Amino acid sequence: MTDHAVERVAICVVSYNSADQLPGLLASLPAGASGVAWHLVVADNASSDDSVATVRRLAPEATLVQLGRNAGYAAGVNAALAAAAPYTAALVLNPDVRLEPGCLATLVTALRAPGVGIAVPRLIDAAGKLILSQRREPTLARAFADALVGAERAGRTVRFGEVVSDPARYQGEADLDWAEGSTQLISAECLRSCGPWDESFFLYSEETDFDLRAGDHGFAVRYVPAARAVHLEGGSGQTPALWSLLVLNRVRLFRRRNGLPRAVLFWLAILLREASRAVLGRRTSRAAVRRLIDPRSVPRMLGEV
Repeated sequence: MTDHAVERVAICVVSYNSADQLPGLLASLPAGASGVAWHLVVADNASSDDSVATVRRLAPEATLVQLGRNAGYAAGVNAALAAAAPYTAALVLNPDVRLEPGCLATLVTALRAPGVGIAVPRLIDAAGKLILSQRREPTLARAFADALVGAERAGRTVRFGEVVSDPARYQGEADLDWAEGSTQLISAECLRSCGPWDESFFLYSEETDFDLRAGDHGFAVRYVPAARAVHLEGGSGQTPALWSLLVLNRVRLFRRRNGLPRAVLFWLAILLREASRAVLGRRTSRAAVRRLIDPRSVPRMLGEV
Protein backbone atom coordinates (compact mmCIF):
# COMPACT_ATOMS: atom_id res chain seq x y z
CA MET A 1 0.00 0.00 0.00
CA THR A 2 1.18 3.52 -0.74
CA ASP A 3 2.70 5.33 2.23
CA HIS A 4 0.25 7.96 3.44
CA ALA A 5 2.24 9.10 6.46
CA VAL A 6 2.45 12.66 5.17
CA GLU A 7 -1.34 12.87 4.88
CA ARG A 8 -3.37 14.28 7.74
CA VAL A 9 -7.08 13.78 7.27
CA ALA A 10 -9.78 15.44 9.34
CA ILE A 11 -12.78 13.10 9.42
CA CYS A 12 -15.72 15.46 9.82
CA VAL A 13 -19.10 14.09 10.89
CA VAL A 14 -22.26 16.12 11.39
CA SER A 15 -24.66 14.56 13.89
CA TYR A 16 -28.29 15.31 14.60
CA ASN A 17 -30.12 12.77 16.75
CA SER A 18 -27.67 10.19 15.40
CA ALA A 19 -27.09 8.11 18.53
CA ASP A 20 -28.29 4.94 16.80
CA GLN A 21 -26.05 5.51 13.77
CA LEU A 22 -22.81 6.72 15.31
CA PRO A 23 -21.61 3.44 16.89
CA GLY A 24 -21.52 1.70 13.52
CA LEU A 25 -19.70 4.58 11.87
CA LEU A 26 -17.14 4.84 14.67
CA ALA A 27 -16.55 1.08 14.62
CA SER A 28 -15.79 1.23 10.89
CA LEU A 29 -13.15 3.95 11.10
CA PRO A 30 -10.07 2.01 12.30
CA ALA A 31 -10.16 -0.37 9.33
CA GLY A 32 -11.72 2.11 6.92
CA ALA A 33 -9.04 4.74 7.61
CA SER A 34 -6.17 2.31 8.11
CA GLY A 35 -2.80 3.55 6.87
CA VAL A 36 -3.74 7.23 7.08
CA ALA A 37 -3.15 9.66 9.93
CA TRP A 38 -6.59 10.94 10.86
CA HIS A 39 -8.46 12.79 13.54
CA LEU A 40 -12.19 12.69 14.14
CA VAL A 41 -14.25 15.86 14.53
CA VAL A 42 -17.97 15.58 15.29
CA ALA A 43 -20.18 18.66 14.99
CA ASP A 44 -23.48 18.15 16.78
CA ASN A 45 -26.56 20.14 15.78
CA ALA A 46 -28.21 20.24 19.22
CA SER A 47 -29.26 16.59 19.26
CA SER A 48 -31.96 15.73 21.77
CA ASP A 49 -30.87 12.09 21.99
CA ASP A 50 -27.60 10.58 23.24
CA SER A 51 -25.47 11.59 20.23
CA VAL A 52 -23.06 13.69 22.29
CA ALA A 53 -22.77 11.09 25.04
CA THR A 54 -22.20 8.37 22.43
CA VAL A 55 -19.27 10.26 20.92
CA ARG A 56 -17.77 10.95 24.33
CA ARG A 57 -18.08 7.30 25.33
CA LEU A 58 -16.94 5.62 22.12
CA ALA A 59 -14.50 8.22 20.75
CA PRO A 60 -13.13 10.18 23.72
CA GLU A 61 -10.16 11.36 21.62
CA ALA A 62 -12.43 13.04 19.09
CA THR A 63 -12.94 16.79 18.89
CA LEU A 64 -16.58 17.46 19.72
CA VAL A 65 -18.22 20.69 18.59
CA GLN A 66 -21.66 21.49 19.99
CA LEU A 67 -23.37 24.13 17.87
CA GLY A 68 -26.12 24.72 20.42
CA ARG A 69 -28.82 24.78 17.74
CA ASN A 70 -29.82 22.84 14.67
CA ALA A 71 -27.88 25.01 12.25
CA GLY A 72 -28.06 22.65 9.28
CA TYR A 73 -25.68 20.29 7.56
CA ALA A 74 -23.45 22.86 5.83
CA ALA A 75 -23.04 24.79 9.07
CA GLY A 76 -22.06 21.57 10.81
CA VAL A 77 -19.46 20.81 8.14
CA ASN A 78 -18.01 24.32 8.45
CA ALA A 79 -17.90 24.07 12.24
CA ALA A 80 -16.11 20.72 12.08
CA LEU A 81 -13.58 22.03 9.57
CA ALA A 82 -12.91 25.10 11.70
CA ALA A 83 -12.28 22.98 14.80
CA ALA A 84 -10.08 20.41 13.09
CA ALA A 85 -6.34 20.15 13.64
CA PRO A 86 -4.20 21.03 10.60
CA TYR A 87 -5.07 18.72 7.72
CA THR A 88 -4.16 18.03 4.12
CA ALA A 89 -7.66 16.75 3.35
CA ALA A 90 -11.05 16.48 5.03
CA LEU A 91 -13.40 13.51 4.80
CA VAL A 92 -16.99 14.71 5.15
CA LEU A 93 -19.18 11.86 6.39
CA ASN A 94 -22.80 11.24 7.25
CA PRO A 95 -23.34 9.30 10.50
CA ASP A 96 -25.03 6.48 8.57
CA VAL A 97 -21.91 5.71 6.51
CA ARG A 98 -19.74 2.66 7.14
CA LEU A 99 -16.28 2.77 5.58
CA GLU A 100 -15.03 -0.51 4.18
CA PRO A 101 -11.39 -1.48 4.89
CA GLY A 102 -8.87 0.70 3.10
CA CYS A 103 -11.48 3.15 1.80
CA LEU A 104 -9.77 6.31 3.00
CA ALA A 105 -6.28 5.34 1.84
CA THR A 106 -7.65 4.62 -1.63
CA LEU A 107 -9.41 7.98 -1.76
CA VAL A 108 -6.24 9.74 -0.57
CA THR A 109 -4.30 8.17 -3.44
CA ALA A 110 -6.92 9.39 -5.92
CA LEU A 111 -6.82 12.88 -4.42
CA ARG A 112 -3.10 13.12 -5.19
CA ALA A 113 -3.74 13.02 -8.94
CA PRO A 114 -3.20 16.42 -10.63
CA GLY A 115 -6.34 18.53 -10.70
CA VAL A 116 -8.43 16.35 -8.38
CA GLY A 117 -10.02 18.27 -5.52
CA ILE A 118 -12.69 15.82 -4.35
CA ALA A 119 -12.65 12.02 -4.29
CA VAL A 120 -15.74 9.88 -3.66
CA PRO A 121 -16.16 6.11 -3.26
CA ARG A 122 -18.46 3.48 -4.68
CA LEU A 123 -21.48 3.34 -2.37
CA ILE A 124 -23.82 0.48 -1.62
CA ASP A 125 -26.89 0.42 0.59
CA ALA A 126 -27.61 -1.79 3.59
CA ALA A 127 -28.78 -4.60 1.28
CA GLY A 128 -25.60 -4.45 -0.81
CA LYS A 129 -27.25 -2.72 -3.77
CA LEU A 130 -25.33 -0.12 -5.74
CA ILE A 131 -26.30 3.46 -4.88
CA LEU A 132 -26.51 5.71 -7.92
CA SER A 133 -24.24 8.40 -6.50
CA GLN A 134 -22.84 9.97 -9.68
CA ARG A 135 -24.39 13.23 -10.83
CA ARG A 136 -24.26 15.59 -13.78
CA GLU A 137 -24.90 19.32 -13.51
CA PRO A 138 -28.61 20.24 -13.53
CA THR A 139 -29.80 21.59 -16.89
CA LEU A 140 -33.18 22.38 -18.41
CA ALA A 141 -32.97 19.36 -20.71
CA ARG A 142 -32.25 17.08 -17.77
CA ALA A 143 -35.02 18.55 -15.63
CA PHE A 144 -37.65 18.13 -18.34
CA ALA A 145 -36.41 14.62 -19.19
CA ASP A 146 -36.73 13.65 -15.53
CA ALA A 147 -40.27 15.07 -15.47
CA LEU A 148 -41.33 13.23 -18.60
CA VAL A 149 -39.62 9.82 -18.41
CA GLY A 150 -38.15 9.61 -14.90
CA ALA A 151 -34.64 10.06 -13.53
CA GLU A 152 -33.52 6.46 -14.04
CA ARG A 153 -34.48 6.25 -17.72
CA ALA A 154 -33.17 9.74 -18.44
CA GLY A 155 -29.95 8.97 -16.59
CA ARG A 156 -28.86 6.41 -19.17
CA THR A 157 -27.85 9.25 -21.49
CA VAL A 158 -25.31 11.99 -20.89
CA ARG A 159 -27.45 14.79 -22.32
CA PHE A 160 -30.68 14.01 -20.49
CA GLY A 161 -29.62 12.40 -17.24
CA GLU A 162 -28.65 14.21 -14.04
CA VAL A 163 -28.54 10.99 -12.03
CA VAL A 164 -26.12 8.60 -13.76
CA SER A 165 -28.16 5.40 -13.83
CA ASP A 166 -26.11 3.14 -16.13
CA PRO A 167 -24.42 0.57 -13.81
CA ALA A 168 -21.56 0.17 -16.28
CA ARG A 169 -20.44 3.72 -15.52
CA TYR A 170 -19.80 2.70 -11.91
CA GLN A 171 -17.17 0.11 -12.81
CA GLY A 172 -14.27 2.46 -13.55
CA GLU A 173 -12.93 5.78 -12.34
CA ALA A 174 -14.67 8.84 -13.70
CA ASP A 175 -14.74 12.59 -13.27
CA LEU A 176 -18.15 13.93 -12.27
CA ASP A 177 -19.90 17.27 -12.06
CA TRP A 178 -20.94 16.42 -8.52
CA ALA A 179 -21.62 13.42 -6.31
CA GLU A 180 -23.96 12.31 -3.56
CA GLY A 181 -22.67 14.03 -0.46
CA SER A 182 -22.53 11.37 2.26
CA THR A 183 -18.85 10.53 1.74
CA GLN A 184 -16.52 13.10 0.17
CA LEU A 185 -12.78 13.51 0.63
CA ILE A 186 -11.83 17.13 -0.14
CA SER A 187 -8.30 18.47 -0.41
CA ALA A 188 -7.27 21.39 1.76
CA GLU A 189 -6.34 23.27 -1.41
CA CYS A 190 -9.85 22.80 -2.81
CA LEU A 191 -11.41 23.97 0.45
CA ARG A 192 -9.20 27.08 0.51
CA SER A 193 -10.09 27.93 -3.07
CA CYS A 194 -13.84 27.33 -2.80
CA GLY A 195 -14.42 28.72 0.66
CA PRO A 196 -16.92 27.37 3.20
CA TRP A 197 -19.96 25.29 2.45
CA ASP A 198 -22.97 27.51 1.80
CA GLU A 199 -25.01 27.62 5.01
CA SER A 200 -28.03 29.15 3.26
CA PHE A 201 -28.77 25.57 2.17
CA PHE A 202 -29.95 24.23 5.51
CA LEU A 203 -30.21 20.73 4.09
CA TYR A 204 -29.95 19.41 0.52
CA SER A 205 -28.08 20.96 -2.44
CA GLU A 206 -25.20 22.04 -0.21
CA GLU A 207 -22.96 19.31 -1.65
CA THR A 208 -24.19 20.11 -5.17
CA ASP A 209 -23.26 23.75 -4.66
CA PHE A 210 -19.84 22.95 -3.24
CA ASP A 211 -18.90 20.36 -5.86
CA LEU A 212 -20.00 22.62 -8.72
CA ARG A 213 -18.02 25.50 -7.23
CA ALA A 214 -15.02 23.18 -7.07
CA GLY A 215 -15.44 22.62 -10.79
CA ASP A 216 -15.67 26.36 -11.33
CA HIS A 217 -12.25 26.63 -9.65
CA GLY A 218 -10.74 23.93 -11.84
CA PHE A 219 -10.95 20.97 -9.46
CA ALA A 220 -12.20 17.58 -10.59
CA VAL A 221 -14.63 15.42 -8.61
CA ARG A 222 -13.16 11.92 -9.02
CA TYR A 223 -15.29 8.77 -8.57
CA VAL A 224 -13.09 5.94 -7.25
CA PRO A 225 -14.78 2.50 -7.35
CA ALA A 226 -11.85 0.81 -5.61
CA ALA A 227 -12.80 2.79 -2.50
CA ARG A 228 -15.98 1.42 -1.00
CA ALA A 229 -18.43 2.43 1.68
CA VAL A 230 -21.93 1.55 2.84
CA HIS A 231 -24.52 4.30 3.12
CA LEU A 232 -27.51 3.13 5.10
CA GLU A 233 -29.61 6.01 3.74
CA GLY A 234 -31.77 6.51 6.79
CA GLY A 235 -34.83 7.92 5.12
CA SER A 236 -33.64 11.44 4.31
CA GLY A 237 -36.05 13.16 2.02
CA GLN A 238 -38.83 10.66 2.65
CA THR A 239 -41.11 12.92 4.68
CA PRO A 240 -43.21 15.55 2.88
CA ALA A 241 -41.41 18.39 4.63
CA LEU A 242 -37.92 17.13 3.82
CA TRP A 243 -38.80 16.29 0.23
CA SER A 244 -40.26 19.77 -0.25
CA LEU A 245 -37.05 21.29 1.09
CA LEU A 246 -34.98 19.17 -1.29
CA VAL A 247 -37.10 20.25 -4.27
CA LEU A 248 -37.07 23.96 -3.41
CA ASN A 249 -33.32 23.98 -2.87
CA ARG A 250 -32.79 22.46 -6.30
CA VAL A 251 -34.61 25.42 -7.82
CA ARG A 252 -32.72 27.91 -5.63
CA LEU A 253 -29.36 26.52 -6.69
CA PHE A 254 -30.27 26.50 -10.38
CA ARG A 255 -31.41 30.13 -10.11
CA ARG A 256 -28.06 31.15 -8.65
CA ARG A 257 -26.06 29.55 -11.40
CA ASN A 258 -28.26 30.20 -14.42
CA GLY A 259 -30.21 33.44 -13.99
CA LEU A 260 -33.91 34.17 -13.70
CA PRO A 261 -35.31 33.38 -17.19
CA ARG A 262 -33.82 29.88 -17.28
CA ALA A 263 -34.69 29.35 -13.62
CA VAL A 264 -38.37 29.97 -14.35
CA LEU A 265 -38.28 27.20 -16.95
CA PHE A 266 -36.44 24.95 -14.50
CA TRP A 267 -39.10 25.68 -11.86
CA LEU A 268 -41.75 24.73 -14.42
CA ALA A 269 -39.98 21.42 -15.15
CA ILE A 270 -39.73 20.61 -11.45
CA LEU A 271 -43.40 21.55 -10.93
CA LEU A 272 -44.37 19.28 -13.82
CA ARG A 273 -42.40 16.43 -12.33
CA GLU A 274 -43.87 16.76 -8.85
CA ALA A 275 -47.43 17.33 -10.13
CA SER A 276 -47.28 14.16 -12.22
CA ARG A 277 -46.15 12.17 -9.17
CA ALA A 278 -48.78 13.84 -6.99
CA VAL A 279 -51.50 12.69 -9.39
CA LEU A 280 -50.25 9.15 -8.78
CA GLY A 281 -50.81 9.63 -5.06
CA ARG A 282 -47.31 10.40 -3.81
CA ARG A 283 -47.66 12.38 -0.56
CA THR A 284 -44.19 13.89 -0.76
CA SER A 285 -44.88 15.27 -4.23
CA ARG A 286 -48.23 16.74 -3.17
CA ALA A 287 -46.43 18.64 -0.43
CA ALA A 288 -43.73 19.76 -2.88
CA VAL A 289 -46.32 21.11 -5.34
CA ARG A 290 -47.90 23.18 -2.57
CA ARG A 291 -44.52 24.66 -1.71
CA LEU A 292 -43.55 25.26 -5.33
CA ILE A 293 -46.62 27.42 -5.94
CA ASP A 294 -46.79 29.02 -2.49
CA PRO A 295 -46.49 32.82 -2.93
CA ARG A 296 -44.17 32.86 0.09
CA SER A 297 -41.79 30.29 -1.41
CA VAL A 298 -41.54 31.52 -4.99
CA PRO A 299 -39.66 34.77 -4.23
CA ARG A 300 -37.13 32.82 -2.14
CA MET A 301 -36.57 30.28 -4.92
CA LEU A 302 -36.45 32.62 -7.88
CA GLY A 303 -35.16 35.77 -6.21
CA GLU A 304 -31.71 34.32 -5.50
CA VAL A 305 -28.69 36.27 -6.70
